Amino acid sequence: MHEVAVLALDDVVAFDLATPLEVFSRVRLADGSVPYAVRVCAPAPRVSAGHFTIEAAFGLEALASADTIVVPGVHEPAHPVRPEVLTALRTAARRGTRIASVCAGAFVLAATGLLDGRRATTHWAGADAFRAMFPRVELDPGVLYVDEGQFLTSAGAAAGLDLCLHLVRRDHGSAVAAGAARLSVMPMEREGGQAQFIVPERPPAPRGSALEPLLLWLEEDAPADLTLDDLAAKAGMSTRTLNRRFREHTGTTPLQWLHRARVRRAQHLLETTDRPVDRIGAEVGFGSPTAFRDRFKRIVGTSPQGYRRAFTRR
Repeated sequence: MHEVAVLALDDVVAFDLATPLEVFSRVRLADGSVPYAVRVCAPAPRVSAGHFTIEAAFGLEALASADTIVVPGVHEPAHPVRPEVLTALRTAARRGTRIASVCAGAFVLAATGLLDGRRATTHWAGADAFRAMFPRVELDPGVLYVDEGQFLTSAGAAAGLDLCLHLVRRDHGSAVAAGAARLSVMPMEREGGQAQFIVPERPPAPRGSALEPLLLWLEEDAPADLTLDDLAAKAGMSTRTLNRRFREHTGTTPLQWLHRARVRRAQHLLETTDRPVDRIGAEVGFGSPTAFRDRFKRIVGTSPQGYRRAFTRR
């Protein structure tokens, strides 16, 4: 029997906690047997879960016998983690225990140092805070989960389902994982990554700066066949100066900013209109349907049609 310990820390996110409990508890092998024993453990007999309190049947000692430990997120991930929790996780890792985090649980796992030098992910809204706190971790906020072998991390909320089903597939194969997915009313594989759920934001430029008129023009009226020389001429500066100003004010290049602005407009049109995908690509300024699809998938993580299926408002 494979023991799964779900670690409930104070102020745990209830959704993150429930996800591994439900997925692993629903797994059945071909002969009907139950392969996982799932336990909730906590550093104290009672922990807060926001709107209610959890009474955990097991303490941190349950981590010592676990084959897999799942660390759900907490509502304030930047808060310090109790030393005994970090020690218990590090001790389990030395024994070879598989440890996975859900959403902001990556903050807890990273605090142990076990993710240093490794790829990881977390909820996209916490990406900047995570990078600031754990610069030695290679954060990838555009994916649903990251599998580094012994250590796995998932993005926000529902991505925990993707991660848990991936663990079941690793342990027992696709057929068993597919059965658990059906019981959870969850697809085995979701198209795209976390990037498609990120709220598209306009990179800031200080009001009154030399770039402000150019950025507004790019958002609203820019023609399709623009070159870097065209942008520099519109801004009234050399291409070298334009590149430098863009880096200073937006953290990216003029053409990259333009591509993202066009994709943002395309996302809005895909959500709010029934216009054909190719027409939308042309309207926002892409020179060909292929260029539109390639750039959209590179930035958003899924195709324009996939995005429309996920986010169309009827």
